[in-house]
Amino acid sequence: MTAELVRGQNHPLSQARLEIRVSAGTPIVASATLGDEHGRARGIEWVAHPGAPSLPGLEVSKQAAADHRLAVDLDAVPEAVHRVNVLLALPTGTGPVRFGAVAAPFVAVTGLDGTEVASYTITGLDAESAVVALELYRRQDAWKVRAVGQGYAGGLAELFTDQGLPEAHHLAGSINEAVTQGLSRSVPAPPQRTADGDRTRQTAAPAPGPDQGGPAPHGGPGPTAPQPGSPYGTPGTGLPQPGYPAGPAPADPSAVTQPSASTADGPIDYSHPRRQNAAPPPPPPTAPPAPPGQPAQPVAGDATGWSMEERLYNQVWGMFEDLARTTAAYRSAVDFADSRMEKELDQVLSDPRSRIGGQGDTARETARAKHTQLVDQARAALDRDLAQLAAEADVVEPALPPAYARWDNPVWHGYRVPMEIPMALRLGDLYLPESELLRIPMLVRLPLERGLWIDSGRTGSVDESFADAHELGQLAMATAVAIAARLLAVYPVGEFSVHVIDPAGSGVQALAPLVQTGVLATPPALGAAGVTDVLTRLTQRVDLVQMAVRGGAADSLPPGLDTAEQLLIVNDFPHGFDDRAVTQLRYLADEGPAVGVHLMMVADREEAAGYGPLLDPLWRSLLRLTPLPDDHLADPWVGHAWTYEPSLVPSGSQVLQQVLNQVAAARTKHW
Repeated sequence: MTAELVRGQNHPLSQARLEIRVSAGTPIVASATLGDEHGRARGIEWVAHPGAPSLPGLEVSKQAAADHRLAVDLDAVPEAVHRVNVLLALPTGTGPVRFGAVAAPFVAVTGLDGTEVASYTITGLDAESAVVALELYRRQDAWKVRAVGQGYAGGLAELFTDQGLPEAHHLAGSINEAVTQGLSRSVPAPPQRTADGDRTRQTAAPAPGPDQGGPAPHGGPGPTAPQPGSPYGTPGTGLPQPGYPAGPAPADPSAVTQPSASTADGPIDYSHPRRQNAAPPPPPPTAPPAPPGQPAQPVAGDATGWSMEERLYNQVWGMFEDLARTTAAYRSAVDFADSRMEKELDQVLSDPRSRIGGQGDTARETARAKHTQLVDQARAALDRDLAQLAAEADVVEPALPPAYARWDNPVWHGYRVPMEIPMALRLGDLYLPESELLRIPMLVRLPLERGLWIDSGRTGSVDESFADAHELGQLAMATAVAIAARLLAVYPVGEFSVHVIDPAGSGVQALAPLVQTGVLATPPALGAAGVTDVLTRLTQRVDLVQMAVRGGAADSLPPGLDTAEQLLIVNDFPHGFDDRAVTQLRYLADEGPAVGVHLMMVADREEAAGYGPLLDPLWRSLLRLTPLPDDHLADPWVGHAWTYEPSLVPSGSQVLQQVLNQVAAARTKHW
């Protein structure tokens, strides 16, 4: 039976290996400190936080999240430790600044099987931004948990000072920096779990439609003439172009009618734009009964949702979470086996009588045998879970719609320009080292909430065969083109436009599919003049839309303004950029997504090092992707380092060209 604690109440702990589960209504930072018999932390090395998440017997999350699971092994903490304090804090710079403005955090101490031992709802907080939630303490060789709930209006710095840490402010600053970096590399969180804990039973939040502040149906401008001397030639003229065949003839932009955008007045409508309220959704497909003793066969779309697209989206996120958690359980079990073997070996070596001779050898062999047995058991459980997830992936992958599918999926051969914006878009695949053959689609919600950065620089995990920086840059540009083409393909005709800044013209080869088919809003901009022109037009668009929305006069936008979602691809940054252009770029990254202007940078951060810390906020605001597999992304549950692999068009395939031709043909008819 769970003990529901109130402030100051304690409860005995009968288990040494525990999980501390934290649930809050907003992303928070979870940390922990070790204390001696007087409750004092002896130094920063006794603090587990996102920048240093592991201590002997203790592991915390690497980033801010609404839900946390802290792993605790009381048998593995040092003998000098008598207290383990669980700390919660609000991240600085984003979101609420005091606990009084958010839901009361809930903390539960559970066994490894999820059975709750004790729980505590932290109430009564107001101006505090950091709180000591729980305290695990040792009393007469037995451990207990106490509900503390001590808040600090001065945040982590004041809390650490109260615990006797001499470098409290420096430590708090380093934690905030680690959290900021974690947010910049984390995969956007999925919809929240339902109360019953079913990982696939939460209906996803809708993408905004025309009646909810989203983009309204509209047209887009036709291609315009390129700059003189452009290596991209003139699409649609029928004249030969260096490196490109002739593209389709441009449509007359004067024939486009721009409807007015909807106003932002009135109450917010939270209904799904495609949901029929008159009847409940059809039930998800069910698998045939499984033989006795066998798991049920997986079925594509068995998650709850109002459409098959939404069910598949929720199912993919469920697979993502399942793989994260089962891998976390395996790693935790291996860590426990390692720490147990080390402790047993230390006991053998500490006794001179058993250090040498047959008794010592027997003790060592026994410790290693126990370690092997524990690891084998953990691996068997992991392999069982991986087999179930692999079977589910085998049926889900072929059933995915184009927005979620790889480029080699047969669904692209039956592609038609959609009539509605999908819920999400696939940016690539994610996998862990324990299960490299099991790939999870990386789905992000549409419209994009943050820009993208395709890193064309060398990283620690880049294949050594790519020693040529130019070759790596071309691959990064090909990755950007594949993502841009996917965005063009999944949006309805006229509702998405792509602009390109290529100051030196180095992206000619990679941009060929977009230029040949004429799907770009304008030809790629060259030189400093082209950079200035594109950035000026897009920043003016952001200003106009912002003023119209804030003034409640969205229908007063200029008639010729393209209200489609805009994507700007920037290649070869910072070539061709002056200080004013850099400022405009940062403005687009910060303010653009809210009004439908999105940024995709193809750049090597080292090449822009001359700007120093000025560009740090820009890099942090973008979701970093790589043209080659790289383990830099984190999941929102346990913070694993996932390897990202981009979704590229198979070599020799014409699917990208065929899809873009259909997009161009649909635009011609629309105009």
